[in-house]
Amino acid sequence: MTDMWITGGRVIDPSSGLDTPADLQISGGKIAALYPYTEGRSSQPIPQGVEILDAAGLIVSPGLIDLHVSLREPGFEEDEVTATGTAAALAGGFCTIAAQTDTSPVVDNRSAAEFIRLQADRAGNCRVVPLGAVTRQHEGRELAEIGQLVAGGAVAFSDAKIPISNSEVMRRALEYTRMFDRPILHFSMVPELMEGGVMHEGFESTRLGLRGIPAAAQDIMTGRDIALAELTEGRVHLMCVTTKGSVEQIRKARSRGIRVTADVTPHHLLLTDQVLSTFDTLCKCNPPFRTQDHIDALIEGLRDGTISAISSDHQPHAFEKKQVELDAAPFGICSLETTLTVCIRALIEPGHLTWTQLLSALTCGPAEILGLPSGNLRPNSPADITLIDPELEWTVDARAFQSRSRNTPFDGQRFRGRAVTTIVDGRIRWSLNQNQAPV
Repeated sequence: MTDMWITGGRVIDPSSGLDTPADLQISGGKIAALYPYTEGRSSQPIPQGVEILDAAGLIVSPGLIDLHVSLREPGFEEDEVTATGTAAALAGGFCTIAAQTDTSPVVDNRSAAEFIRLQADRAGNCRVVPLGAVTRQHEGRELAEIGQLVAGGAVAFSDAKIPISNSEVMRRALEYTRMFDRPILHFSMVPELMEGGVMHEGFESTRLGLRGIPAAAQDIMTGRDIALAELTEGRVHLMCVTTKGSVEQIRKARSRGIRVTADVTPHHLLLTDQVLSTFDTLCKCNPPFRTQDHIDALIEGLRDGTISAISSDHQPHAFEKKQVELDAAPFGICSLETTLTVCIRALIEPGHLTWTQLLSALTCGPAEILGLPSGNLRPNSPADITLIDPELEWTVDARAFQSRSRNTPFDGQRFRGRAVTTIVDGRIRWSLNQNQAPV
């Protein structure tokens, strides 16, 4: 591997509270050293024969990490495959993604988990760690092969967007996964309250004549999951939190030492249920977009650490699947390539979070939840690094996505800030200048 020096950038490492101009030395695929500037220059001269990467005007961040991404392979290759999903991850600045279990067949055994790793190795893009199903075939009745899935590389367990409604099954799952110190990533929604809904239940759903999904659908299941985590001392991670009631429950639970964590998606931080007034299927996601008071609670949860991660919740769908009536369209947004820029608009530009707080939710926060060695810039850590241009203005062009799918509500919108270079294991795997020009 070629040694590399990243010079002149603003180095932000939330895991150590570092935010300073510095040079970063990479050697053998690892972080070798960091040299903060004194009087405007590095204290260490650059040796001969190393690759120099000029990061002037850029933020040098630990590689971004995504907690749950649907790669759709095997079974739904019309939506996405590992090669295109991981290429999209690199274009979004992600060095590591956790692959969801919503494939066909479901990732409920060791060979299925090993297949995900094999496909990722073949693609040669970002790092991919598999999640394992909690229950066989996501049916919610019988536990999957938890121990064998751990042996196959599963870093956590999830039944994807299918809630585990049987509380006894969820209890046993938390007890079992506790033995391996692995979290369960749960989609905490009451199925009966979701059934038939297409958007948030409230004024807008009534005005539009659309069936709603009440906030209580998440609040009730969140309360149950917290109670079971307390009972079992297991680890539960609540995916895609969207309600102020859930945020408050999680805050109180964490203050009592219960092992509960949570994430939020970028689009739920920016869009409200009013976007469904267009009846655009690209705005249909689950959980649905809520009202501004719920968004305010999510932002406060990020600010005080109640919510410790942001996930793209990448849900790609082939073009024709979204070209139907709103009721019939599948839920989900193709979001790996827009996560960072949407977060900048929703959180940085209004001054809700600092860059350190935002990057914490995209790096060391997810790394801690999944037990990964990355997400930081400490010496001997993997040289997974994302370079970010916070001022670059660009227009989202879904046709230029690396992903196989195009289902984004942000197509054609102009944003500021994006990842421009993604380094994995000390190697540049994606660069904006080499792959595409900003529109």
